[in-house]
Amino acid sequence: MKTDTVTAFNQLALAKPLLTVLDEVGYETPSPIQAQTIPLLLEGKDVLGQAQTGTGKTAAFALPLLSRLDLKQKDPQVLVLAPTRELAIQVAEAFQKYASHMHGFHVLPVYGAQDYRGQIRALQRVVPVGTPGRVMDHMRRGTLKLDKLSALVLDEADEMLRMGFIDDVEWILEQTPAHRQIALFSATMPQQIRRIANQYLNE
Repeated sequence: MKTDTVTAFNQLALAKPLLTVLDEVGYETPSPIQAQTIPLLLEGKDVLGQAQTGTGKTAAFALPLLSRLDLKQKDPQVLVLAPTRELAIQVAEAFQKYASHMHGFHVLPVYGAQDYRGQIRALQRVVPVGTPGRVMDHMRRGTLKLDKLSALVLDEADEMLRMGFIDDVEWILEQTPAHRQIALFSATMPQQIRRIANQYLNE
């Protein structure tokens, strides 16, 4: 299906529970970034999206990645990296909303200045959404295992670069399985973000 012919969410091959939620919240027509990104992510392709905040980009990656989740698997299958605690919480809330009819689904915002013990217990059967530093801490402690990871989202990558997280992001990328899918979203495309895209994204 050509992405420019997508005029309704029900034309996209999203899982039924997600279409039910979209219906309930009254989402009918995908935004341009959603229409272009969702079919590619559903096919398992890597995506580089240039999108400002407020264009609906969270749904553009959350909906297709939720559609591909195997709810029987305990280890995290999707990881979202966000530059700030506020954005991590916002993205986690969006995932929770879209997955409200998916039984057994959990999402967990992971950021600094939070109790580790509560996070460790909760890091099973979930989609962690976190800031790079805290995600890296959990990986180093062995409390977040990414060997079953099938998709990684870098949200607002240019912000992560501006805040000095880019080395952490690269360290995390290097620890993920080679065949995982990547969705990188950035409002601008500075050189270092382009380099990461060229180095880690396929096609």
